[in-house]
Amino acid sequence: MPALALATAAPKVTLRSSPAVPYDGAIAAARTCYSPRVIERSEITDKQRDSIGPLTFEGGHHTVFQHAHFEFGLENISRQLVWSILHSYPFYNSEQSSQRYVKLSEPRAFVPPLSGEALDVYEQAILRAWDAYARLSALLKDDAWAILKQLRYVRPTNTAARLKTVEREAEKKAIETARYVIPIGAFTSMVHTVSGIVLHRLHRMLNAGDVPYEAAMVIGAMVDLVREVDPMFFDKVGLDTLGREALPELAFPVTRGSGDAYAAEFDRRLGGRVSRLRDWSAGAERVVADAVRATFGLTTAELDDAEAIDRVMNPARNPYRVDMLDVAYHSPMMRTLHHATYVFEKRLSHTADSQDQRHRMVPASRPMMTLADTAAPDYVTPRLIRQNREALAVYEQAMADAWTAKNRLLALGVPLEHALYVVPNAKALRLVESGSFIALQHKWTLRTCFNAQEEIYLASMDEISQVRDVHPQLGRYLGPPCVLRNRIVSPRCTEGTHFCGVPVWQSFPNAERRL
Repeated sequence: MPALALATAAPKVTLRSSPAVPYDGAIAAARTCYSPRVIERSEITDKQRDSIGPLTFEGGHHTVFQHAHFEFGLENISRQLVWSILHSYPFYNSEQSSQRYVKLSEPRAFVPPLSGEALDVYEQAILRAWDAYARLSALLKDDAWAILKQLRYVRPTNTAARLKTVEREAEKKAIETARYVIPIGAFTSMVHTVSGIVLHRLHRMLNAGDVPYEAAMVIGAMVDLVREVDPMFFDKVGLDTLGREALPELAFPVTRGSGDAYAAEFDRRLGGRVSRLRDWSAGAERVVADAVRATFGLTTAELDDAEAIDRVMNPARNPYRVDMLDVAYHSPMMRTLHHATYVFEKRLSHTADSQDQRHRMVPASRPMMTLADTAAPDYVTPRLIRQNREALAVYEQAMADAWTAKNRLLALGVPLEHALYVVPNAKALRLVESGSFIALQHKWTLRTCFNAQEEIYLASMDEISQVRDVHPQLGRYLGPPCVLRNRIVSPRCTEGTHFCGVPVWQSFPNAERRL
């Protein structure tokens, strides 16, 4: 075992910004609904605080509590908490430390309440994973460098600065891939912003995910900090946290074995794909065309289906498709794409899905890991690792070690909630995801770029291929920014110095991604 030591600490929560009197702001907003003018916070009385606040909250008029936003700094929290709770719904904003770009030199992870042999098993599992990460980072750097030398046209005559830039890029590609062995209990840090009503809901539902112990610590601290600013925001209104015994999810039947049987059944349905089109709006092209005609008051004779769709989807005719601000939801024309919907079944690693769930307008039914655990190792292997025999051996051993540790913790009586922290980022998750075409076309623009995470790129390519099969007119103009912008706006690539080095626009969707 290398000379590594596990660093851990209690979650650190800070309130970076907040309204001075959020409760009075909510009451003032409520009063404004019944006033010819905007009511100021300074006008709110004690009587109104006691009457209007509870009346509004208990009547379900919760939008008045949405005006206040709270910006938190969160440190020493696990990535499992972020995936399971903080990013499991759409109504938040986060900027999170990236394992793709930040080298994990020190083993830092959440440690649940364990003792004796269980604590030793847990800590050793974390340290072994970090050792594998370091070994993989070193092994994969040369492979990434060899590919990048070709993509970046590296020559002996290049300057030292140029060579250093490509070398740093190779190192980033190596750690991006090596991170698959890092446990989901690894620490992360983030700036996290939620509205007042969302904070109330988080407080109510903190037991609903896979990490109730950690969630109580973090969300409890968030609520306490808001109480320090304005005690009334939680003291005058709100509901208690639902206990685990009150959660209807926990009344569902429990699998008679492990989750391995379900995983195998799901994977058979995928048929080798990362993402499978499960369902779709059969008449989507006609419905979208009808919506376009409704927007502009045109008859079918004046605007046929093909012309209607082309005017919306063709970036040469619709500049919104290449607008830097992504203004689709603000465009009457683009909003017609809401009416086409698609449902996908997909298999992603925990680390890839943690990025995929950031597309908040494309929600998914994700597994409760405490109910769908697999006894056998169940993971995704990145291509760069598959192509290196020595790296693959290190990787497969790391996967076996992680599941051995998790299963040993369970045998020692450790709750699955806590044992799961040692499973790796590579852990396979199976989910059902759906979205309207307006949200999906934006996601696919970002995620078919060669700089997107490999798994999400592959899933997105699967998805647009299948959408083109069922709806060729809607699917015609899908692809990364360089494809949409080609011969329309300059520059083609929006990545600047991070250009992938491949003229994807010349042969999409058949361009080869090597890294």
